[in-house]
Amino acid sequence: MGTDISGYIECKRDYRVDFDETDSLWHPAMDLDHLYDRRDYSAFGCLFGVRDSSFEPLAADRGLPDDVSNRVAQLVEELGGRSPSWISWAELEGADWDKAAEDVDPYVHEYIRQASGDDWRFHARGNHDGRFAQVSGLEGREALCPGQHCAEGTEWSDGDRLFRVERLTRRQAVPEAHWSPIWTVMRTLAARHGAEYVRLVVWFD
Repeated sequence: MGTDISGYIECKRDYRVDFDETDSLWHPAMDLDHLYDRRDYSAFGCLFGVRDSSFEPLAADRGLPDDVSNRVAQLVEELGGRSPSWISWAELEGADWDKAAEDVDPYVHEYIRQASGDDWRFHARGNHDGRFAQVSGLEGREALCPGQHCAEGTEWSDGDRLFRVERLTRRQAVPEAHWSPIWTVMRTLAARHGAEYVRLVVWFD
């Protein structure tokens, strides 16, 4: 059974709109469903320690914040969310995104040559279009998970493509292409409220 992520981006306000003393100063600014609709265990593990242990997670097993917004607390209770946690924009900004995983990634990394001809840009993990199998000559399980069968640093080149066995970095585990909508909202709110006063609260089902 798969695992999905749910959550809210919260920001802290310095007043209570309804003057209800039981209300948190943290406001639910954006439902994660509007920004992210993927199931990516490498990212879940890297950020929150869920479903993948390749990295020391940035924010695992924190539970809900003590001052979580009423809306988010209600949703987690109603939906029965598991493994709740949270991370601030300040922590995300300060993370070492180039830190490598503890072990070699079992999946091959594909790079595309840039127009300059000298640089390679990380493109994807895995043998999605079959090109790697053709280039490497590997078959079956070896083609699917070459990191379990070939030495770290092994490379295969094919024109504008380069395939390499290596360790995953945090930046690759949490790709900008998938997470940029979340980061954009958090960055915008942080510019107004401060990096410590914007956070992503999540839970899993």
